[in-house]
This record gives sequence, structure tokens and C-alpha cells, in this order.
Amino acid sequence: MEYLFETERLGIRKFEMEDAGCLYENHLEDGVKNWIPDECYADMEEARDAVKFYADCVGSRRLPYVLAVELKGTGELIGDIGVNEVEGNPDEVEIGYVICGKHSGKGYATEALKGMSEFITGIFEIKCLYGRVMHGNDASVKVLERNGYEFVKEEFGAEDDPYGNGMLVYRKVC
Repeated sequence: MEYLFETERLGIRKFEMEDAGCLYENHLEDGVKNWIPDECYADMEEARDAVKFYADCVGSRRLPYVLAVELKGTGELIGDIGVNEVEGNPDEVEIGYVICGKHSGKGYATEALKGMSEFITGIFEIKCLYGRVMHGNDASVKVLERNGYEFVKEEFGAEDDPYGNGMLVYRKVC
């Protein structure tokens, strides 16, 4: 596979149709369902549609810009990372990431976020990156903080906050 960018241990690339099964399985994990329930796919067809959509967006350099995260040594798809615009602010994006459970806690999310934060500002004219995390997702907070994202505010009433506990908003100025 051709990487759009690499980190020490990861290859970050455009999604391919054969990734749909792994994407579907990764997003069925409890960690994903608990922290970002809107990112779970109903079935394989929805996962295939997502892969096609993500690949089309990357191919035409438009948002959302979602990429596959794989281990360089094995080629195993271990997650995804992407950005989408902050509504009404074309020079600001929100970044999100998923690393499957068996690879969590190994620094891959931190590594992927660092690479993506640098890469994406070269693709789009971005002045500010945001990360939003549900209260209680301490692992994601640490990933953002390790990458220089600073806490900005708490946000309540967001439609992607299914538990109503609020979101922690972090920002990195580019």
C-alpha cells in the first residue's frame, strides 16, 4: 500500500475496499461504542459505503478526510484517523481517531495524531485543530495533551454527546 505519510511504526493511507471488514470490526469494539457511538456501523454494507466515501473524499481532497492507520511491519489495519470541518469555520477542523482495543495503550494513537496534525495542515489551509472528548475518556485526553492540544472549554448539549455528560474541547493552533 502507498502511504500518504508515515510515523515510526505506522503507515497512514487512503482506505481501500478490502478494509471494510476490519473497519466494521474495529468500530464494533466496546471502547468505540462507549466513547464514540456515532462512529459504529450498522452492518458491513454501511462500512463498505463509508470506505468508498472516505476514499472519494481523500481522492478529491475534500472533508471529511479520513485515513486508515496500519502497522508498517505487518500491514494490519489497527484504526483510523480523520478530520472534518468545524461548522461555519472553513479554516478550522475537528480531529478524531480510533485505535482498536488489542493495540490500545501502546502509543499508536499519540503517534498517529502527531503525524496527522502535521500532515493535514499541509493539505488544507487550517489555522486551528480541535479535539473533542467525552467526559471520562482520560486516554484520549492524554493523547491530545501529549500532542500539544490545550484545553479550551467544556461543551454541553452537543448532539454527539449521547450520555449528556458534556465534552471536553481541546485546541491546537497551527
